[in-house]
Amino acid sequence: MSGMKSAHIKFETAPDKVAKRITKMRPSAVRLLFAAATRPDIISLAGGMPDVSLLPKSAVRKAARAAVDDQAVTLQYGGTNGLFETAQVFCDIVRDIGIRHKPENVIITTGAQEALDLIAKTFCDPGDIVLTEGPTYLGALQAFSAYEPEIRTIEFDDEGMRMDLLEEELQRIGKGNPRLKFLYTIPNFQNPGGVTMSPERRKRLVELSHEYDFIIVEDDPYGRLRYEGGHCLPMRAFDDSVIYLGTISKMFAAGLRVGWIMAPPGVTAKINLAKQGTDLSGSVFDQKMAAAYFRDTPWQNTLQKFVKTYDKRRRAMLAAMEEFFPPEVKWTHPEGGFFVWVTLPSYVDAKSMLAEALDNGVIYAPGDSFYPDGKRGRNSMRLNFSYESPENIREAIRRLAEVIEGRLELYRAFINAGAIKE
Repeated sequence: MSGMKSAHIKFETAPDKVAKRITKMRPSAVRLLFAAATRPDIISLAGGMPDVSLLPKSAVRKAARAAVDDQAVTLQYGGTNGLFETAQVFCDIVRDIGIRHKPENVIITTGAQEALDLIAKTFCDPGDIVLTEGPTYLGALQAFSAYEPEIRTIEFDDEGMRMDLLEEELQRIGKGNPRLKFLYTIPNFQNPGGVTMSPERRKRLVELSHEYDFIIVEDDPYGRLRYEGGHCLPMRAFDDSVIYLGTISKMFAAGLRVGWIMAPPGVTAKINLAKQGTDLSGSVFDQKMAAAYFRDTPWQNTLQKFVKTYDKRRRAMLAAMEEFFPPEVKWTHPEGGFFVWVTLPSYVDAKSMLAEALDNGVIYAPGDSFYPDGKRGRNSMRLNFSYESPENIREAIRRLAEVIEGRLELYRAFINAGAIKE
């Protein structure tokens, strides 16, 4: 009996043994919102899921059958770097966007999320400096923060990360500073901002990476989902030192969890070592299915269906915002991807407004989740248009506009009474 009691006490005190870096990590606000989003009375603009109902079942069956038919391979352990045939397929599908890469220098990952973790695991010691856009993808913040770097953010505008602010930050850091490890960017239809980095800024960023000796990590999950404007070359296309991340999540199936890292041979060798300690190997079944889909089915036709459908939803959201949102509210106009970034007046806290939005049948992602300190972006929100129908999107924006207008009316009353300043 006494032994059982002792074990119970030990179990209860186990949280005290948790590493400090884990206690500093913040949960994903978007993941926590998923439960609320399942309510039938809620229209969710908070997520970032692709609409897999658009996938032809015949193509999915064909890809799955290829994996099942090769079960001697697909149900077995695989190499840490992934199936060579899958790496070859990924090299083939990025060729038309300007990237030339050898399959032996590809690491297949369990989604792009594992790629982010592996990069931080490979390069970052506590106190190292990582640069990102601000705001940036919250999954990247979670992956990086586990390794305790100092994450510094650079603001963006309609042409992507501002190079003038980046140069100012680099001058503060100094040339040859060993603490500066890499800059993480989503140049195409950024998550959460929806903006795209201009070709001129991409070239300048590459120049700065050589001048200040840091690695560029180019994350491109949305690059194929362009609805207007022209194609921008990935930085990897004109600089072989760039680490390029990709995923099948937005082009095929997020549930398969297959992504990739394309990097110089010396870098992939080190990442391979890091990956051995993480998962030994990813799912060979998933990799085989992904290879078969992109090699043996007309995936480009399905991609165009995605593009047309998401474009309609994007236009529905932008039109509804123009119709319903108060004039004090500003938002980005994405040329592709999944997201619109909304900025409210500085005195409005989007997170505190979330409960009212839920009561009014709509949900969104509060902006502070997309900053490393969780303090900035409080007057902002990310809206997703990829999953709901145009009719639902319009209704969701109408509901959200009511909540915003109600909050603005409250503040206007305080301002008019002299209780607070504009």
